[in-house]
Amino acid sequence: MALLTIIGFWAFYALILSLRAALLDFPAQTVLFERRLMVALVGILVTWILYLGLRLADRRSLGFRVSMAFLAAIPAALLLASANFYIFNLYDPVSLFKDPSIGKTVEDLKDRLGLSFWQEIADISVTHYFFLIAWASLYVAIGYAREVREAERKTSRFAQAAQDAELRSLRYQVNPHFLFNTLNSLSSLVITGKPKEAETMIQNLSNFYRNSLSSDPLEDVTLEEEVDLQRLYLEIESVRHPTRLRTNFEIAPALMNQHVPALILQPLVENAIKYGVSRTNRPVTITISAKLKGDDIEIKIADDGEAMDTSHVGGNGIGLANVRDRLEARYKSAAKLETRAFPEGGFTATLTLPLSHRVKT
Repeated sequence: MALLTIIGFWAFYALILSLRAALLDFPAQTVLFERRLMVALVGILVTWILYLGLRLADRRSLGFRVSMAFLAAIPAALLLASANFYIFNLYDPVSLFKDPSIGKTVEDLKDRLGLSFWQEIADISVTHYFFLIAWASLYVAIGYAREVREAERKTSRFAQAAQDAELRSLRYQVNPHFLFNTLNSLSSLVITGKPKEAETMIQNLSNFYRNSLSSDPLEDVTLEEEVDLQRLYLEIESVRHPTRLRTNFEIAPALMNQHVPALILQPLVENAIKYGVSRTNRPVTITISAKLKGDDIEIKIADDGEAMDTSHVGGNGIGLANVRDRLEARYKSAAKLETRAFPEGGFTATLTLPLSHRVKT
């Protein structure tokens, strides 16, 4: 990159000066063009040396690099001016003017104008200095931009690693929470002398964990897989509540292959059991439904249990908080969880998730 920009800058230098000389109709255009190429080659060499010096300041602060570029360009400009003076004024000089009264060489002109050697060097150095500063500024800017991009990529990788760790943590939080509730149910069956029901629950619990733990915490599952897992969980709870728990599934087949976070429905179904079924003596229906809503999929977990206290509506429990945190980590603001308790009884938790792929209508 540095070499290409250096060659490009000096090629531009030779081209611009040649066009200027052509417009002013200077004599000896071919010879002057050859001399400019010689100056450009020296310029490439000097600028490459400047580049090697600037590389020593890589990874330093931007202010330090800019200061070094301005200072290092001074001796480089003096060196270039000396080479330029020698190539055009001392080495086989040619007349640049049509009027013979002005002088046969550039030296004759300088004598008539009263310019000394060092004044000439200083004059040429100023032009080359700003030329070198332009290239050095470009190099520093490109190098700094590259470092910023590298830092952004590292930050992105660290952020992704942190997000993955957060997702794993939130996903693993579901399992002990669920296990705690299920073991309580199992304990109740044992205490009340229901060994067959307890055995059925243990078998269902084994199947549930076999399916849930086999999935990657960072991978999504299809809605069909997630619903099947909730069916299994509801079968576990039906052993505990054989006469009170009823289930209903209303999901269009076209939505079954949509992807959702694994076990995202688990805390919502647990809440429906805990607050809808366990607190009443009458049959309660838990309905899991899903429908298309624009570019989103809307999944509802609803129960028709007893009226809940308004303190539960905000969803401050561990289960609902876990769902919201997982949605935030996975989808940011593109997904949401809304809860609603009805005065006449019943509770609804509504998940709104982006579609993983287009649904065929």
